Amino acid sequence: MIDPRLRTLQLVAHHGSVTAAAKALHFTSSAVSQQLRGLSDDLGVALMRQVGRRMEPTAAGHVLLRHAEALHARAEVARAELAGAEDSPGRIGLCGFSTAASRLLVPTAAALRERFPDLAIQVMDAEPARGIDLLLAGDCDLALLVVDDRVPPETDKRFEQHAVLDDPIDLAVPVGHPLTARSEVTLRDAASELWITCRPESAYHRLTLAACQAAGFTPTVAHYADEWETGTALVAHGFGIFMLPRLAPVHPGTDVVRLRLGGPAAPVRRIVAVTRAGAAAQPVIGHALTSITDVAASIAAGTG
Repeated sequence: MIDPRLRTLQLVAHHGSVTAAAKALHFTSSAVSQQLRGLSDDLGVALMRQVGRRMEPTAAGHVLLRHAEALHARAEVARAELAGAEDSPGRIGLCGFSTAASRLLVPTAAALRERFPDLAIQVMDAEPARGIDLLLAGDCDLALLVVDDRVPPETDKRFEQHAVLDDPIDLAVPVGHPLTARSEVTLRDAASELWITCRPESAYHRLTLAACQAAGFTPTVAHYADEWETGTALVAHGFGIFMLPRLAPVHPGTDVVRLRLGGPAAPVRRIVAVTRAGAAAQPVIGHALTSITDVAASIAAGTG
């Protein structure tokens, strides 16, 4: 319906890199470069330029990107109207990071399957930055993300953000740890501990560092664990302590105590559902948003 090369232009501008855009689109770098050259040739203007190590839009590129945003938003509204006139619900792609996928997206997918038996549903695990790429490439329609510095701001006209849940962060310590005797625990109380975090490039690692720095210290990281099970196993065996989102489960029988953090620097993950601009008007996507909100409300109330 819209020249697909506009998506390519958007991804290159978003990443500042042909290689990264190619990865997001599942293209080769040469295919992306060819699309950009073809679009520039057809329009008779240069759209991107190399500035240091980054590709940046020219003045003409910025103009076209602004129109591309408006075109894609109108296309989503058109799809919504078409869906309302069509008997078949089509397909929907849902993506989110691990705990959100298991606690929020899977129940939502089940509710969609019940409401729309003929709907093709695809659920994907994806870190927040990857979720944005999937939305821009059209590979998913709704992404659950933790708000951080790599998530586009609410003012970004390419997307619409929908508040879902504020997920408090707990502190996982081994059974018998001195902090378990306190009536209230703050992050500052754990400043001298050895810490376990996710890998350095991950969103959760950045969240851990930011929370500790807000509490006035830089944590001494001893181990890295990308899976909650690995992190809590390390805690149980005395290798350190671990910040654990309330959504993340601790398996029964694990020798770990989950402490609720207090104080002004108590960390929280803000979880949002992000769609392309205009997409929430589509009945299936609107139903998905309602279902996610209902599931999140039951979790917050302790019934989910």
